[in-house]
Amino acid sequence: MSTERPARRRDGAATREAILAAAVVEFTEHGYTGAGVRQIAERAGVTAMMINRYFGSKEGLFAQAVDRAFAPPTVVGGERTGLAGTIAHTLAERTAPGAERLDPFLLLLRSAPDPEAVDIVRQGVETHVGARLARLLEGPDAEDAEDADVRAQLALALVAGTWLLRSVVGTTALVSADDGRLAALVADMLEPVIRGAGGGSVPGTGLPVTDG
Repeated sequence: MSTERPARRRDGAATREAILAAAVVEFTEHGYTGAGVRQIAERAGVTAMMINRYFGSKEGLFAQAVDRAFAPPTVVGGERTGLAGTIAHTLAERTAPGAERLDPFLLLLRSAPDPEAVDIVRQGVETHVGARLARLLEGPDAEDAEDADVRAQLALALVAGTWLLRSVVGTTALVSADDGRLAALVADMLEPVIRGAGGGSVPGTGLPVTDG
Protein backbone atom coordinates (compact mmCIF):
# COMPACT_ATOMS: atom_id res chain seq x y z
CA MET A 1 0.00 0.00 0.00
CA SER A 2 1.34 3.40 -0.94
CA THR A 3 2.05 5.81 1.91
CA GLU A 4 2.20 8.87 -0.31
CA ARG A 5 -0.31 11.58 0.49
CA PRO A 6 -2.50 12.79 -2.38
CA ALA A 7 -1.50 16.16 -3.79
CA ARG A 8 -3.32 19.03 -2.12
CA ARG A 9 -6.08 20.29 -4.33
CA ARG A 10 -5.81 23.94 -5.21
CA ASP A 11 -8.91 26.03 -4.58
CA GLY A 12 -8.79 28.86 -7.10
CA ALA A 13 -11.84 30.63 -5.69
CA ALA A 14 -10.42 30.60 -2.16
CA THR A 15 -7.05 31.88 -3.38
CA ARG A 16 -8.68 34.70 -5.30
CA GLU A 17 -10.80 35.63 -2.29
CA ALA A 18 -7.77 35.65 0.01
CA ILE A 19 -5.90 37.97 -2.34
CA LEU A 20 -8.86 40.32 -2.69
CA ALA A 21 -9.48 40.47 1.05
CA ALA A 22 -5.80 41.21 1.67
CA ALA A 23 -5.81 43.88 -1.03
CA VAL A 24 -8.75 45.72 0.53
CA VAL A 25 -6.87 45.89 3.84
CA GLU A 26 -3.58 47.00 2.30
CA PHE A 27 -5.11 49.61 0.00
CA THR A 28 -7.23 50.96 2.85
CA GLU A 29 -4.24 51.21 5.16
CA HIS A 30 -1.65 52.53 2.71
CA GLY A 31 -3.44 53.82 -0.39
CA TYR A 32 -2.79 52.74 -3.95
CA THR A 33 0.82 53.90 -4.08
CA GLY A 34 1.82 52.71 -0.62
CA ALA A 35 0.33 49.23 -0.92
CA GLY A 36 2.86 46.86 -2.48
CA VAL A 37 2.05 43.72 -4.42
CA ARG A 38 4.49 41.73 -2.29
CA GLN A 39 2.85 42.94 0.91
CA ILE A 40 -0.59 42.01 -0.40
CA ALA A 41 0.67 38.58 -1.44
CA GLU A 42 2.30 38.02 1.94
CA ARG A 43 -0.90 38.94 3.77
CA ALA A 44 -2.87 36.59 1.54
CA GLY A 45 -0.34 33.76 1.93
CA VAL A 46 0.45 33.52 -1.78
CA THR A 47 3.20 34.57 -4.15
CA ALA A 48 3.21 37.86 -6.05
CA MET A 49 2.92 35.86 -9.29
CA MET A 50 -0.49 34.62 -8.15
CA ILE A 51 -1.78 38.18 -8.04
CA ASN A 52 -0.89 38.67 -11.69
CA ARG A 53 -2.44 35.32 -12.51
CA TYR A 54 -5.79 36.15 -10.94
CA PHE A 55 -6.01 39.93 -11.45
CA GLY A 56 -3.58 40.75 -14.24
CA SER A 57 -1.91 43.70 -12.53
CA LYS A 58 -1.90 45.85 -9.42
CA GLU A 59 -4.31 48.22 -11.15
CA GLY A 60 -6.69 45.37 -11.92
CA LEU A 61 -6.53 44.21 -8.33
CA PHE A 62 -7.17 47.74 -7.09
CA ALA A 63 -10.29 48.02 -9.26
CA GLN A 64 -11.66 44.81 -7.76
CA ALA A 65 -10.76 45.97 -4.25
CA VAL A 66 -12.60 49.26 -4.77
CA ASP A 67 -15.68 47.37 -5.94
CA ARG A 68 -15.46 45.11 -2.90
CA ALA A 69 -15.08 48.03 -0.48
CA PHE A 70 -17.70 50.33 -2.00
CA ALA A 71 -20.48 47.90 -2.85
CA PRO A 72 -21.92 47.24 0.66
CA PRO A 73 -24.12 50.02 2.10
CA THR A 74 -22.42 51.95 4.90
CA VAL A 75 -24.13 55.31 5.37
CA VAL A 76 -26.59 55.37 2.46
CA GLY A 77 -29.14 52.56 2.64
CA GLY A 78 -31.94 51.62 0.29
CA GLU A 79 -35.08 53.13 1.85
CA ARG A 80 -36.54 56.27 0.31
CA THR A 81 -38.74 57.18 3.30
CA GLY A 82 -37.00 59.41 5.82
CA LEU A 83 -33.84 59.29 3.76
CA ALA A 84 -32.22 62.50 5.02
CA GLY A 85 -32.76 61.58 8.67
CA THR A 86 -31.56 58.02 8.16
CA ILE A 87 -28.36 59.10 6.43
CA ALA A 88 -27.71 61.77 9.06
CA HIS A 89 -28.23 59.48 12.04
CA THR A 90 -26.15 56.70 10.51
CA LEU A 91 -23.37 59.17 9.72
CA ALA A 92 -23.40 60.54 13.28
CA GLU A 93 -23.21 57.04 14.76
CA ARG A 94 -20.52 55.80 12.36
CA THR A 95 -18.29 58.84 12.92
CA ALA A 96 -18.66 59.01 16.70
CA PRO A 97 -15.49 58.57 18.78
CA GLY A 98 -14.77 54.87 19.17
CA ALA A 99 -17.04 53.82 16.30
CA GLU A 100 -15.87 51.23 13.78
CA ARG A 101 -13.99 53.00 11.01
CA LEU A 102 -15.54 53.53 7.60
CA ASP A 103 -13.05 51.72 5.39
CA PRO A 104 -14.44 52.85 2.00
CA PHE A 105 -13.87 56.47 2.98
CA LEU A 106 -10.31 55.74 4.10
CA LEU A 107 -9.58 53.91 0.86
CA LEU A 108 -10.91 56.90 -1.08
CA LEU A 109 -8.94 59.41 0.97
CA ARG A 110 -5.63 57.58 0.73
CA SER A 111 -5.87 56.53 -2.92
CA ALA A 112 -7.69 59.35 -4.74
CA PRO A 113 -4.65 61.68 -4.91
CA ASP A 114 -2.83 59.09 -7.03
CA PRO A 115 -3.36 59.76 -10.77
CA GLU A 116 -3.37 56.03 -11.50
CA ALA A 117 -6.08 55.38 -8.94
CA VAL A 118 -8.39 58.39 -9.08
CA ASP A 119 -10.43 57.23 -12.09
CA ILE A 120 -11.01 53.85 -10.46
CA VAL A 121 -12.06 55.49 -7.20
CA ARG A 122 -14.41 57.85 -9.03
CA GLN A 123 -15.99 54.97 -10.89
CA GLY A 124 -16.41 53.06 -7.63
CA VAL A 125 -18.20 55.98 -5.99
CA GLU A 126 -20.46 56.61 -8.98
CA THR A 127 -21.24 52.95 -9.60
CA HIS A 128 -22.13 52.05 -6.04
CA VAL A 129 -23.15 54.63 -3.45
CA GLY A 130 -23.67 57.40 -6.01
CA ALA A 131 -25.95 55.32 -8.19
CA ARG A 132 -27.80 53.88 -5.19
CA LEU A 133 -28.56 57.32 -3.80
CA ALA A 134 -29.46 58.78 -7.20
CA ARG A 135 -32.03 56.02 -7.75
CA LEU A 136 -33.72 57.02 -4.51
CA LEU A 137 -33.87 60.65 -5.62
CA GLU A 138 -34.89 60.47 -9.26
CA GLY A 139 -38.43 61.04 -10.48
CA PRO A 140 -40.38 59.67 -13.45
CA ASP A 141 -38.95 61.98 -16.11
CA ALA A 142 -35.66 61.56 -17.96
CA GLU A 143 -34.56 65.03 -16.86
CA ASP A 144 -34.98 63.96 -13.26
CA ALA A 145 -32.24 61.35 -13.56
CA GLU A 146 -29.56 63.92 -14.40
CA ASP A 147 -30.76 66.20 -11.60
CA ALA A 148 -30.77 63.25 -9.20
CA ASP A 149 -27.13 62.51 -10.03
CA VAL A 150 -26.14 66.08 -9.14
CA ARG A 151 -28.12 66.04 -5.91
CA ALA A 152 -26.73 62.64 -4.96
CA GLN A 153 -23.16 63.84 -5.42
CA LEU A 154 -23.85 66.97 -3.36
CA ALA A 155 -25.28 64.85 -0.56
CA LEU A 156 -22.25 62.58 -0.67
CA ALA A 157 -19.96 65.62 -0.51
CA LEU A 158 -21.65 66.66 2.74
CA VAL A 159 -21.38 63.13 4.11
CA ALA A 160 -17.72 62.78 3.15
CA GLY A 161 -16.83 66.21 4.50
CA THR A 162 -18.47 65.51 7.83
CA TRP A 163 -16.68 62.17 8.07
CA LEU A 164 -13.33 63.76 7.21
CA LEU A 165 -13.51 66.54 9.78
CA ARG A 166 -15.00 64.41 12.55
CA SER A 167 -13.17 61.09 12.14
CA VAL A 168 -9.87 61.93 10.45
CA VAL A 169 -9.04 65.57 11.27
CA GLY A 170 -10.94 65.41 14.55
CA THR A 171 -12.08 69.01 14.80
CA THR A 172 -13.01 69.77 18.41
CA ALA A 173 -16.59 70.92 17.83
CA LEU A 174 -17.57 67.92 15.72
CA VAL A 175 -15.82 65.34 17.88
CA SER A 176 -17.48 66.66 21.02
CA ALA A 177 -20.89 67.23 19.42
CA ASP A 178 -23.84 65.22 20.67
CA ASP A 179 -24.71 62.59 18.07
CA GLY A 180 -28.40 63.47 18.11
CA ARG A 181 -27.77 67.17 17.67
CA LEU A 182 -25.24 66.55 14.92
CA ALA A 183 -27.66 64.23 13.12
CA ALA A 184 -30.42 66.83 13.29
CA LEU A 185 -28.18 69.51 11.80
CA VAL A 186 -26.94 67.24 9.02
CA ALA A 187 -30.51 66.13 8.23
CA ASP A 188 -31.60 69.76 7.91
CA MET A 189 -28.78 70.35 5.45
CA LEU A 190 -29.50 67.21 3.47
CA GLU A 191 -33.26 67.63 3.28
CA PRO A 192 -33.47 70.31 0.54
CA VAL A 193 -30.89 68.48 -1.57
CA ILE A 194 -32.75 65.19 -1.26
CA ARG A 195 -36.15 66.79 -1.90
CA GLY A 196 -34.78 68.76 -4.81
CA ALA A 197 -36.18 71.95 -3.32
CA GLY A 198 -33.86 74.54 -4.74
CA GLY A 199 -33.02 76.58 -7.77
CA GLY A 200 -36.47 77.72 -8.86
CA SER A 201 -38.41 77.42 -5.62
CA VAL A 202 -38.27 78.35 -1.99
CA PRO A 203 -37.51 75.20 0.05
CA GLY A 204 -40.57 73.79 1.72
CA THR A 205 -43.06 76.10 -0.04
CA GLY A 206 -43.00 75.30 -3.75
CA LEU A 207 -43.15 79.07 -4.39
CA PRO A 208 -40.87 80.50 -7.07
CA VAL A 209 -37.81 82.45 -6.02
CA THR A 210 -38.12 86.13 -6.92
CA ASP A 211 -35.60 88.95 -6.89
CA GLY A 212 -35.87 91.46 -4.05
